[in-house]
Amino acid sequence: MKIAIDARGANWYAGTGIGTYTQQIIKYITKYDLENSYHLYWCGMNYKEFNICDNVTFSIASKKHHRFFEENFIPANILNKNIDIYHVPQNGIGLPDKKSCIYITTIHDLIPYVMPETVGRGYLKKFISQMPEIIQNSDMIITVSEFSKKDIIRIFDVEEEKIKVTHLAADGFFKPLNKEETKLFLKNKYNIDNDFILYLGGFSPRKNVKSILVAFSRIYKNLSKDLKVVIIGQSKDEHTYLMKLSESLGISDRVHFTGYVPYEDLPYFYNGCDVFVYPSLYEGFGLPPLEAMSCKAPVITSNISSIPEVVGDSAVLVNPFDTEELKNVMENVLEDENLRNSIAEKGYLRSKEFSWDKTAAKTLNVYEEAYIRYK
Repeated sequence: MKIAIDARGANWYAGTGIGTYTQQIIKYITKYDLENSYHLYWCGMNYKEFNICDNVTFSIASKKHHRFFEENFIPANILNKNIDIYHVPQNGIGLPDKKSCIYITTIHDLIPYVMPETVGRGYLKKFISQMPEIIQNSDMIITVSEFSKKDIIRIFDVEEEKIKVTHLAADGFFKPLNKEETKLFLKNKYNIDNDFILYLGGFSPRKNVKSILVAFSRIYKNLSKDLKVVIIGQSKDEHTYLMKLSESLGISDRVHFTGYVPYEDLPYFYNGCDVFVYPSLYEGFGLPPLEAMSCKAPVITSNISSIPEVVGDSAVLVNPFDTEELKNVMENVLEDENLRNSIAEKGYLRSKEFSWDKTAAKTLNVYEEAYIRYK
């Protein structure tokens, strides 16, 4: 098979679930599949970081002129190269109208349909206007959880056999680290020298970070340890609001907003925290809890959307709309070392059930099934 992949999202959305997914799919599929040929549409000059094999070629696109590439260059290139399958991993956005091969899209979630108030207006308009046609033109759809599959079927009335689920995974470098080395690293580089509760994963309103701050403000005086909250992420969406909220709650001296943290530093935070808290209102998959579990961090997270599918019974699940429940659970977990250790061990074992090798293998199976069915 001649397979083309829109790999531009690897750089465009670096640090997000879609960016990580795109990077890892490319990395693992091209590493293990030496029989088929791959052509990657790339944006940026760091393509040499990926496996450059004899069966992998690149076309370099410009983000500035992305519409030209999507509407003209890519369709013409697919036709000229006799491509059999074209895979667009970023929710199908950018899928050309002109069609000369099998189209496969990865639709991670339908957040703009389910929680439109949490999405930027520009992206919301693009997503809502393009998604019906993307669904229509896709010969097969990959999604990242059974939960998202049900959403796609419910909203678009898609036949079930058209949708294939391939779970995500944590990168291999999310793993348990030496505790003393972790503490030293966080102290020297980030001036973090306290026990702490950790959150990372973006500041969209649907991430519900405010509930962590409200819950913490109600318990910190009762805790036997002098704990702080560490919140990781770039200053966008509700970041400024959350900083002001911590001030109004009287806990600004106990909340550490790190700003951007390089991807390779994240395992130190997961390893260094007392507990990782992720009370998101909606996730297509929810990668941060799995990354935390891979580092043996005890996890408190939501009991709705796809998250229970990912964490199973290996995390403490709460109703994210109930701040009082979150407060009580946080206090119980933080005050019970045996409970924390038990959750951490169960989470670590659960995380081993997910791997990018499996995700890549299942994706390749989708390519093969689509080729047999539609070619």
